[in-house]
Amino acid sequence: MPSRVSSLVAAGVCVAALTVPVVPAGAATPCGDPRRRPWCDTSLSPDRRAALLLRALTPHERLGLMAGDDPVGPLLTPTSATAREGTVRGVPRLGIPTVLMAGGGPAGIRQGRGTALPSPIALGAGFDSAAAARFGRVVGDEARRKGNDVALGPALDIVRTPRGGRSFEGFGEDPFLTARLAVPWIRAVQEQGVLTSVKHFPANNQEFQRFTVDAVVGARALREVYLPPFEAAVREARPATVMCAYNLVNGRPSCGSRPILDGVLRGEWGFRGTVISDWFLAAKDTAGSAEAGLNIEMPVGVRYSPAALLAALGTGRLSRATVDRRVHEYLRTLFAHGVMDRAPYPNAPGTIDTAAHDRAARELAEGGITLLRNDGVLPLRAPRSIALIGSAAGEYVSGGGSSQVTPRATVTVRQGVQARARGAAVTYRDGRDVRSAVAAAREADVAIVVAADAKSEFTDAPCMTLRCGDPRRGDQDALIRAVAAANPRTVVVLQTGAPVLTPWAEDVAAVVETWYPGQQGGHAVARMLFGDVDPGGRLPVTFPVAERDTPTGTDRRRYPGVGGKVHYSEGVFVGYRHYDRHGIAPRFPFGHGLSYTTFAYRDLRVGPRGAQVTVVNTGNRTGVAVPQLYVALGGTPGVPQPPRQLKGFAKVTLAPGASRRVTFPLDARSFAYWDEKGGRWQAAPRCRILAGSSSRDLPLSAACGTPG
Repeated sequence: MPSRVSSLVAAGVCVAALTVPVVPAGAATPCGDPRRRPWCDTSLSPDRRAALLLRALTPHERLGLMAGDDPVGPLLTPTSATAREGTVRGVPRLGIPTVLMAGGGPAGIRQGRGTALPSPIALGAGFDSAAAARFGRVVGDEARRKGNDVALGPALDIVRTPRGGRSFEGFGEDPFLTARLAVPWIRAVQEQGVLTSVKHFPANNQEFQRFTVDAVVGARALREVYLPPFEAAVREARPATVMCAYNLVNGRPSCGSRPILDGVLRGEWGFRGTVISDWFLAAKDTAGSAEAGLNIEMPVGVRYSPAALLAALGTGRLSRATVDRRVHEYLRTLFAHGVMDRAPYPNAPGTIDTAAHDRAARELAEGGITLLRNDGVLPLRAPRSIALIGSAAGEYVSGGGSSQVTPRATVTVRQGVQARARGAAVTYRDGRDVRSAVAAAREADVAIVVAADAKSEFTDAPCMTLRCGDPRRGDQDALIRAVAAANPRTVVVLQTGAPVLTPWAEDVAAVVETWYPGQQGGHAVARMLFGDVDPGGRLPVTFPVAERDTPTGTDRRRYPGVGGKVHYSEGVFVGYRHYDRHGIAPRFPFGHGLSYTTFAYRDLRVGPRGAQVTVVNTGNRTGVAVPQLYVALGGTPGVPQPPRQLKGFAKVTLAPGASRRVTFPLDARSFAYWDEKGGRWQAAPRCRILAGSSSRDLPLSAACGTPG
């Protein structure tokens, strides 16, 4: 039984009982003639059109639009070319189409075989807004050409604990970086005519007890860490839908919290779209969810079944006005995003430009590959022999769960290195026989050990080491140590979905983090190892020396929780903010990543609208620089501030000796913190601006200017 169905059974859900008739894709007709259907008049506003259409719906039809209607198909056949992640049945007599939702949105479209892009955390490592837009264009194009109306992504959850099973689905530990990548991603998808679903809102940071855990989060941490990516997405990119999460936040279900859904999301941020639930068990209560702001329960109605809705209406706990409001919001979304005014997209995967998508997958992977350590062994310079070690080298490695894409074809690291080696003898050992691997390493000019973890939805990692990262691979830490002892020119290539412990880091010649690099990952890794491309990534997450150093540490109240509650008592000190505040030296800091050349950062200037820095390539080859700008706030008694917070970044490619003047826009929020007493953003009395190549390498400093 697939893991997702298993999780439902374990939770006590009878899957068979949820089965309902499914309207075939494309059964609904386009909106039609505005003389017969006045809501089809495109000169009217989306709100006016939705109001006209709402009046034409029967009470039963209105209730039918509040839930999905395909609970089982995609769970049992996720690789089927016709399987959907979910559908919302239309009303053909009125021209309301059935809306089709594609799974795997954060890393590609998993309906059938498709382009398996690098994991989103690899995109986070790219520190590149243009790359995020390119990523989104591939997702949107493939979703549309496979006949879908909605791509379920992006995932904007912050990596709070590296053990989180879905860490690879987000963009890292920093809210500013996540926000700046989310906006172009969403815009690019929706420019393809495909709706997006921003998820999982809010504070959804672990898989342990994910259906029931209560995240106890302070207002300041919510506003400064967990909400900003969603806020930027809503205000700047206008996503069509937002997906509320399974967990509770401060005692209220995420899908049943009026302060969060109708208060913050719709009231403060002006969201005009549709709120959908995460799949199964996210909606905890019928009337409470509807009154709070949930429009549609997915993938089928349990709390929102017609019977449950009618019962709530009958008792007076749910009002007809609330039902009408939620249906109106959904109809407005369909009008605002053009779904009512076009024919259904045909399911035509044969029209996808697979060569272009393959190239995008490879280049996006290259942009996220992060060189953490290098004593000069890289790039490889025509080695005569290579020992390639580790079972992960011969496998396609990806994260598991609902974002997992079945690739059309894959290139493993083994295949990529063998194709690129050009005359070098490549000996492969899977590492299960350590003595054989050591013997091969001892005889080779260079040894490359590929190690992987096993991140997946449904479960958190039991630890942060490579000993338990993937039980099938054995003790990968011991393998690395043994190979490094046999060959001082040992390169470790990591394929992980989050930070792992690297106790052997000082014993090897180079460490490369490639994340889950997607279907073209083998070519991308080989091109980076041989210097065909500069390593383009920088860490979107901090790598600790020991698990006790992380923000959640060994405090069970912080993670995994006690008594069904997980306490976010670290407050705003998440990720690098925690390490900086407590003076903890990480193994590799946030923002860190080496190039095959060197860069200098000069002439920081701060003006009324932002800051500028000059980046100079001081080496002898073309390389990729990622200048970063941080703001240090202070001066408010009783309000501890992180020593520095990322507020700007750029990505530039420079030839030897070339320079570039980089501008970092800043606004009032760049210098503000959330005042819990006043319930508003407040400018800090003091601040400084810092610039450099990572959160721990900031040679430039200047006083803050006055934001424009």
